[in-house]
Amino acid sequence: MGRKRGMPVDGWLVIDKPSGMTSTQVVGRARYLLDARKAGHGGTLDPLATGLLPIAFGKATKTVPYIMDGRKVYRFTLRMGESRDSDDAEGAVTGYSAIRPDDDELRAALPALTGDIMQVPPVFSALKVGGQRSYDMARAGRPPELPPRPARVDRFELIERVDRDTAIFEVESGKGVYMRALARDVALACGTVGYITALRRLRVGPFTEADAITLDKLVTNDEKSSTAPELLYPVATVLADIPALALTEDEAASVLYGRALSLADLEGRVPEVGEGEPIRAMTGERVLGLCRLRDGLLRPVRIF
Repeated sequence: MGRKRGMPVDGWLVIDKPSGMTSTQVVGRARYLLDARKAGHGGTLDPLATGLLPIAFGKATKTVPYIMDGRKVYRFTLRMGESRDSDDAEGAVTGYSAIRPDDDELRAALPALTGDIMQVPPVFSALKVGGQRSYDMARAGRPPELPPRPARVDRFELIERVDRDTAIFEVESGKGVYMRALARDVALACGTVGYITALRRLRVGPFTEADAITLDKLVTNDEKSSTAPELLYPVATVLADIPALALTEDEAASVLYGRALSLADLEGRVPEVGEGEPIRAMTGERVLGLCRLRDGLLRPVRIF
């Protein structure tokens, strides 16, 4: 017999991921402990990394793109003087440098790596090249040439200089920014080489460290956790930053059936957003789904 389908669990669980586990392993463990039918996560963390891994269950999986687009805050430790093929501590050494920039030189390199930048991803990444994962090609001794990709870095700060070889940075960014690449590039910009020895995600969208729990909190006497559902955040938590529109019961019924509403009928209530920007459709405290403005109509695009 195959695996039971599990229970229809809906909501977000924020796990403080331990080092040494993949994001997929954490999701699988949490899904097992909650006996949940459907689960996904809000942005991969490297096995080496720790910190916030929001896990979406059931209907919350429909809101994953909105948390992926949200702000993320990371803290990483840069080790200077050695380069690694993976740009982190798990890789093989590929080079050395005797140069150690001072704090002012490190800070001077940060503006060029802030804002809208072009970033060459680490070769040990999940990007596909000709249908193959880049990290699979690298492990087979055929590392691909990855072209630079646009990335958005909103804040890049030197937080602490631990010693001559080691510095700690904090980064606020959007999606698709590789911290290993930032660590590599700030070292290169200062005329040396370096790699990440520690990486922690401190924030994802609306979630902070105060919202996170460790995996062992889900375990009760090695049985599936009976208290786990109480630890879930509502599906709509990640939509809090999206402008809201209050609908009447009749309007709500139309939206739930996938019908568009005329803006003329909603005059005075529609929040000011650009064409195609998401709007959170509400009836009372209940989130019905997400809509977008197009051609004078409010069109449902995602119903929960």
